[in-house]
Amino acid sequence: MPIVVDNLLRTATDSDDREQIKELLATGSVRIEQIVSHGQASPEGFWYDQPEAEWVVLLQGSATLLIEGEPGVTLGAGDYLLIPAHLRHRVERTSEDALWLAVHFRDETKVTSRT
Repeated sequence: MPIVVDNLLRTATDSDDREQIKELLATGSVRIEQIVSHGQASPEGFWYDQPEAEWVVLLQGSATLLIEGEPGVTLGAGDYLLIPAHLRHRVERTSEDALWLAVHFRDETKVTSRT
């Protein structure tokens, strides 16, 4: 298997403004994605309810997430959070230059976030 070197901060240069999701790595229990947002938000009334836990870091830009039953969470470059499996959440807003790294994984053991 050849060694592949890429750059997490390099984004596709598509001419449209659709959100771009690039799978960087996938195994049976972990999926890592690069997500490029251009002002996208979740559709009105839509909530994510994912079967896996998700650790997400905003590498560039800004965003606001809504977690069901919690106040909005505003993120800036470098901010990260852990979203447990089945915790309903939605993207309220993103900046035009938002760049995310999302790590989805099966929550098979108790996961703790270290600061």
